Amino acid sequence: MAVTAETAPNKRSTHIRVERPQRTLRELALEKMRESILERYFKPGERLVERDLCEQLGVSRTIVREVLRHLESEGLVSSTGLRGPAVAETSLEEARQIYEIRGALEGMAAGICAERKGAAAADELDAVLARIREAYAVSDMRQVLAETIEFYRTMFAAAECDVAWNIVSSLTARINHLRSMTINTKRRDIEGPTQMGRIVEAIRLGNRAEAAQAAAIHVANASQIAQALLQKSDDRA
Repeated sequence: MAVTAETAPNKRSTHIRVERPQRTLRELALEKMRESILERYFKPGERLVERDLCEQLGVSRTIVREVLRHLESEGLVSSTGLRGPAVAETSLEEARQIYEIRGALEGMAAGICAERKGAAAADELDAVLARIREAYAVSDMRQVLAETIEFYRTMFAAAECDVAWNIVSSLTARINHLRSMTINTKRRDIEGPTQMGRIVEAIRLGNRAEAAQAAAIHVANASQIAQALLQKSDDRA
C-alpha cells in the first residue's frame, strides 16, 4: 500500500507530545510529609525545623520549603512569626465549621444520588464500603482514609454534584486531619461503616430524604467525636 499524505505518520502531532516523567522528589517529599502529619508522626503544634526535615527526607532545603508552603495552603502547616512552621492545630470553631460544610454538602449529594441513581450508585458505594471494612479489620488506617475519600467521591460523582465536590476536595487535607483522630476512637470501626451503610441503603431505595438524613447523622456523630477530642487536648494544654 502506497503511503499518501493521508496515511503517512503525522510527525507534527508526535513532535510536541509530553511524556509523563517519573515522580519528582518534591512530589514524593510532599506525599511523605502529608502522610506523616495525617498519621500523627508529627503531632499538632510540633515545630517543623527545615534542617531536620532535610535530613529525615533526604532532600534539599529548597524542596522542604516548597513542601511546607504547599502544606500550609492545605491547612496542615501554620507559620507563626519567629517560631516558624509547625503542624497546624485545628480549633474547636474550625472543626465545627468544617463539619457543618460537610454535613450540608454530603447530605445534599446523598439525597440527589438516591433520587437520580438509586441501586446503581448503591452497588458502587457498597463495593467501596466493603474495602473500608476490610481496611479496618487489619487496622490499615491509611487505607481507611483513602477508601473513605473514594466513597464520597463516588457518591458526589453519581449525584453529578461537581461544584460541591470541588469544595469538599479543597478541604480534604483538613478533613482527613480530623478523620485521622476520629477513625482511631473506640468502636468507630463498627459505628462508622454502619452509619455509612445506612446512607447506601437509603440511596438504594431511592429515598432522598432518608439518604440526606443518614449522611447528616454520620457527619454529626463524627463532629461530636472530633470536638470532644479537641476539647480534651485543649484541657491538657
